[in-house]
Amino acid sequence: MEQQEAKKVIFSGIQPSGELTIGNYLGALKNWVKLQDEYDCYFCIVDLHAITVRQVPKDLRRRTLEVLSIYIAAGIDPEKNTLFIQSHVPAHSELGWLLNCNTYMGELSRMTQYKDKSQRYGNNIAAGLFNYPVLMAADILLYQTDLVPVGVDQKQHLELSRDIAERFNNAYSPTFKIPDPYIPKAGAKIMDLQEPTKKMSKSSDNANSYILIMDPPEVIRKKISRAVTDSIGVVKYSDEQLGVKNLITILSVITGKTPEDIEKEYEGQGYAQFKKDVAEAIVSELEPIQKKVKELLSDKTYLESIYKNGTEKANYVANKTLRKVQKKMGFIPKK
Repeated sequence: MEQQEAKKVIFSGIQPSGELTIGNYLGALKNWVKLQDEYDCYFCIVDLHAITVRQVPKDLRRRTLEVLSIYIAAGIDPEKNTLFIQSHVPAHSELGWLLNCNTYMGELSRMTQYKDKSQRYGNNIAAGLFNYPVLMAADILLYQTDLVPVGVDQKQHLELSRDIAERFNNAYSPTFKIPDPYIPKAGAKIMDLQEPTKKMSKSSDNANSYILIMDPPEVIRKKISRAVTDSIGVVKYSDEQLGVKNLITILSVITGKTPEDIEKEYEGQGYAQFKKDVAEAIVSELEPIQKKVKELLSDKTYLESIYKNGTEKANYVANKTLRKVQKKMGFIPKK
């Protein structure tokens, strides 16, 4: 039991705002599976973040359960981890508001994602898109998180969480642990199949840009065959050949082979066989996950038991932190 208490805490979550891609799987979920024995992990479906952009209610409900099913099917064990739905733990919203009152407009306006989106949408941008990094800080800080698995694009948000925590601790006495980034030993940033300078995203307008975890085998094969390469015709892991480099990354993460091994394997072969093998590796990796997801989605009672248990544990830990914060800020405790 003592060993359990000594484990460091990890928090992470994925939005149910669209179908999940192999970028989510290879870049996040596959690494989460490796963390579950060593750390006390809280893996959340961050549905409150999803509504910064308007969602179709029935799709949001469906995707929330689908993301939970994908977590489990990918190998995240509900017995070892705390799996829960963000909106089921009211402390996230409550702490989000309290931290909003300790965060500066200037800090939020410097966030890259806000700057990008405000340029695209002008004044028609929801206030939630401006201050959702504060909710993200609340997500992390509620669980006295030690480590947050982050990609390069989320580092700025984690820095803000650290700044908010330090500011609160300095103003009211130590309350929050200052979280550190967790950079996986073998992390993978999967890029857009059509524009390999951009990260693969489910929000892309071009369906050939990404592969969804639930894409059928024939769709995966077609998308990989259409993936952008170049006219060089050599399988090389190089920044001069970003499309090819991306496909090598995918194959490397799935098979465990190094990029150098893959280069040697396809020496003098061109792209046809290489692309075929990448597609087959993805199909083999995803088929058992897809099968398991379909089984889980047909058993709503089981899924409900998972998120109810997770919510119970998450509520207990989150409320302890929230009560401390409220007390220090001068609120009268609930009786």
